[in-house]
Amino acid sequence: MSDDGHEHNGHEHVPSRQRRRFPGISSRAYEHPADRSALVALRKLSGFDTVFKALSGLLPERSLRLLFLSDSVRVSDEQFAHLNDMLRDACYILDLEKVPPMYVNQDPQPNAMCIGLDEPIIVVTTGLVELLDEEEMRAVVGHEVGHALSGHSVYRTILLFLTNLAIRVAWIPLGTLAIMAIVTALREWFRKSELSADRAGLLVGQDLRASMRGLMKIAGGNHLHEMNVDAFLKQAEEYESGGDLRDSVLKILNLLPRSHPFTTIRAAELKKWSESRDYQRIMDGHYPRRSEDKDTSVSDSFRESAASYAGNVKSSKDPLMKLVSDIAGGAGGLGGRVRRGFDGFTSSAPGEERPPRDEPPTDAPPRTED
Repeated sequence: MSDDGHEHNGHEHVPSRQRRRFPGISSRAYEHPADRSALVALRKLSGFDTVFKALSGLLPERSLRLLFLSDSVRVSDEQFAHLNDMLRDACYILDLEKVPPMYVNQDPQPNAMCIGLDEPIIVVTTGLVELLDEEEMRAVVGHEVGHALSGHSVYRTILLFLTNLAIRVAWIPLGTLAIMAIVTALREWFRKSELSADRAGLLVGQDLRASMRGLMKIAGGNHLHEMNVDAFLKQAEEYESGGDLRDSVLKILNLLPRSHPFTTIRAAELKKWSESRDYQRIMDGHYPRRSEDKDTSVSDSFRESAASYAGNVKSSKDPLMKLVSDIAGGAGGLGGRVRRGFDGFTSSAPGEERPPRDEPPTDAPPRTED
């Protein structure tokens, strides 16, 4: 690996243990359909092109590289050699020809990101390095290489700077509300892109339990002996299916300011994908190639995304998604179901009991006991 962190990966670096490799794999193989849909919607958002071009001109690639070069530790054969091996392994498995530079940044918060406008840069924090074991970390490195292969780093960088800097820059012609709309759309896309990158991490690590442990540690810290993967997955099921329509709305409001999906949901989504026919076909060597990307139909991608959304809505246990499914299916009695679901938004005063829904109106004669 050269001093600048780049090299043409001539496939001479084999993984430290035998893992399947995916020559020429397209990112379409692992991308979540919602990731592609959200990105298309983002690009069509009014004002996005203006902000994108403005920031692309203001944030030259060199400034990002100099920032991390000056204040982080670059991964190489001499520094964090075990991470360097993982990085090269991940690029070898996903057949990413140019190994991105990788930096370790002093930050107790466990985090990793893939940013860069011209070329991707991978950054991991010391909090993450200290938290995860080797196989868990391998999945994270594969996750970030998946972001690089999918071309996510450009939009991640725009999100990072819009969130931290550009909202306060008054000369951007779109105004604060428009910028907030773009930030919200970027976050929605990025949350979906995380599901795609989790899949890439599983393809690299090829150890589902390690991927699950890593997500669990990010949620609960380095107390693995106190945690259980199966119980952690039950939390996701409880989160999705529990409560009523009020809870569904609160879930959406809680999620909007976040850049990442909730960790339990990521774990559940990854486990579901690992048990799917799509995953097994990839592991058997049947997957779309990058050489075929130019022939991919946009309309086919939309249909796949629409079918995925429809399937998710139909199978979801979330009360709001059930209601959407019922509306789509023309189910009767929706008015009553909506009222029951949202019962409590205009709740009674504390201590005041609400009459059951089956009780007669207050002006009806009282019932008599037999």
